[in-house]
Amino acid sequence: MNPGGIIEPGTTALSLIADDARRLPETQMLQSTLDISHEIERLEALRVTMVAEIDQRPVSFDTLGFRSVKLWLASNTLLEVPAAARILALGRALGRQPEIADAYNSGQVSGDHAALIAKFCEKPPNGMPDEALGPCRQALLDCATGPAATTDALRGAIAKLERIFESDDLPASEDTDRNEFHASKTLNGRVAVKGDFDAVTGEMLLTALSALTKPTNPVDDPAGMRSPGNRRAEAFTEIVRHYLDSGEAPVEGGEKPHLSLHVNAADLARSDTEHDGGHGEPDLLGDKDIARMPWMGPLSIATARRLACDCHLTPVVMDDGVPLNLGRSSRTVSKKQRRALVARDHGCAFPGCGTPPAHCEGHHIKHWVDGGPTDLDNLVLLCRYHHRLLHHSHWQVAIGDDHHPWFTPPGSLDPYRKPIPAHNRAGPRAA
Repeated sequence: MNPGGIIEPGTTALSLIADDARRLPETQMLQSTLDISHEIERLEALRVTMVAEIDQRPVSFDTLGFRSVKLWLASNTLLEVPAAARILALGRALGRQPEIADAYNSGQVSGDHAALIAKFCEKPPNGMPDEALGPCRQALLDCATGPAATTDALRGAIAKLERIFESDDLPASEDTDRNEFHASKTLNGRVAVKGDFDAVTGEMLLTALSALTKPTNPVDDPAGMRSPGNRRAEAFTEIVRHYLDSGEAPVEGGEKPHLSLHVNAADLARSDTEHDGGHGEPDLLGDKDIARMPWMGPLSIATARRLACDCHLTPVVMDDGVPLNLGRSSRTVSKKQRRALVARDHGCAFPGCGTPPAHCEGHHIKHWVDGGPTDLDNLVLLCRYHHRLLHHSHWQVAIGDDHHPWFTPPGSLDPYRKPIPAHNRAGPRAA
């Protein structure tokens, strides 16, 4: 582009910069976008080939400070490790499937579609004869070729081939060797889960989810915004929590699996309004005002305070980031107190809930780290959803003169903020 701000006639799409692109006429903008997209596809295919070639060569990644090709690639690019692993896996598969590699490298099929077809060809249905693999591969490539190809159509074609060639002994729907489960951290600190299970495992999963999934509580969700997917996610969380709490999990690293949370005691004790680093400004780049988990990383102090309501706490005395002493674990809600809570609240005390006690946690009305006592008049039994709601909304709970919990809704739900009795106290008993 010349200094006058006019794009020169000879400028190509690949030599453009952002300021140039904003000045393109409509027709050139459309064509340049397509040209760049095709070039990206070509370069991505080339990267897959090169990563696979690097993987085949005797490169000593240990001397470079990395354990594998995928870690080296992720550390030196903007890729996350799972994305680098997918590139490497595709390159390895295409090295064994030259027909699919040719279609991918020539831009006929996408990387995702090439991976699906390679997966089918490397592990075809049990009943498929060897001579049928070639025609089936070509049929899938034809289905995946061109801009109009969709993943749903390709998966449908694969499913049809699996049904055609199912063996009498073990149909694809019951083949546990095909099971896969992926859990990958996302850029925003969450976890994306993707799985493919046989019919029996799927039935067990759906049965377990169904037992913990119930319709939306109209009290805490008057607009009915909690979708079935959201409720299934809550149910899955309960299954995982119940499993870890059960003590049935195998030992890992010398102890039973548990949730570990690292947080400064002073930050945990301070209220949200005090989290300003003491100078009126948040400490954005420091270690204060934030909790951390070994697997997932940063966690807000508000969520850390909720987790600390009913948990095993192991104090670790630190000096400038160095652990000096490891204290003894202590439980904030004892077994006897929990039994008393169950006897009083019968389950989640939040109005309209009543989740069974096995899926509930003890919530300190005045937080434990704020000096709140661990006694019955400062505790209430809540399911995980309503426990989180109490910590992250304007709902409030207090123990009334009847020694039972009373919940005060936010002003957005009730301008008069009239207290509501606990779930098991609704009706004539509350009056």
